[in-house]
Amino acid sequence: MADWSAVLPEIARAGVAVSPGALPQAVGGGDISDAWRVDGPAAAVFLKTGPAEFREIFDAEVDGLLALAGSGAIRVPEVLGTGDTGPLAWLALEWLEFQGSTPATDAALGQQLARMHRHTYEHFGWHRDNRIGATPQRNATSGDWTDFYAEQRLGFQLRTAARYGYGGELQELGAALIESLPMLFAEHRPEASLLHGDLWGGNHAVTDGQPVLFDPAVYAGDRETDLAMTRLFGGFSPGFYRAYEQEWPLPAGHEQRVGIYQLYHVLNHLNLFGQSYLGRSLALIRETLATIPGSSSP
Repeated sequence: MADWSAVLPEIARAGVAVSPGALPQAVGGGDISDAWRVDGPAAAVFLKTGPAEFREIFDAEVDGLLALAGSGAIRVPEVLGTGDTGPLAWLALEWLEFQGSTPATDAALGQQLARMHRHTYEHFGWHRDNRIGATPQRNATSGDWTDFYAEQRLGFQLRTAARYGYGGELQELGAALIESLPMLFAEHRPEASLLHGDLWGGNHAVTDGQPVLFDPAVYAGDRETDLAMTRLFGGFSPGFYRAYEQEWPLPAGHEQRVGIYQLYHVLNHLNLFGQSYLGRSLALIRETLATIPGSSSP
């Protein structure tokens, strides 16, 4: 337990408005960190805390939130401050009161996400590594999407899985899939869009009648990857997809790429949560290989 009598004055001195003597209340939403609500003189503060080494993780989250905010396309929590106080790292964000979604807010989310994706970059990747959940996410930049996705996404997760003891069939099928990626992406030339990077149902909400995104794993990549993840764990309505398509239709063949883009996240869940995700990982690899003319499966 943090020594709040020492920590909160340090946070206040960093410019975050917290009430003197306020006692943080534990709340959900911190993912790998602890999360708190702290009263302030004008508004509450959402505070994430973790060990001192989390400072880099929090700084990367700030970087991602500022990039999404800078698009001007969709709301994200305002960053109030970040820092460390001895053994404790912290990140302070505005406190948002969440509301239930409606058909109108679902449509706004689809439209605004498409507009966010129109913010593009020269290269795939990002100027820094960050996290996808608790897993490091490597973002070394590349001018070639196939190379980036093979090395920084699938290759990294497969190598991590091998270190956790998932060898044999997973590694053989994974190697065959990576070898076949140039054929899968042969006619696909995506733009390097600004991505949320971890867009499942738990990382979006509604506040003040408007959609809001949070907990990003930002990088520049194929916009289809964000859409593929929305279909992996649910939480998005048909109206969301209709509005996205009306704003910026997806290219031909996107249906065949959903599985390959979901695979990155399923492999990540295998590495984070274990054996229960192995079957789904293998199935996605086999299903994708079966759609690639000329590919060979071990």
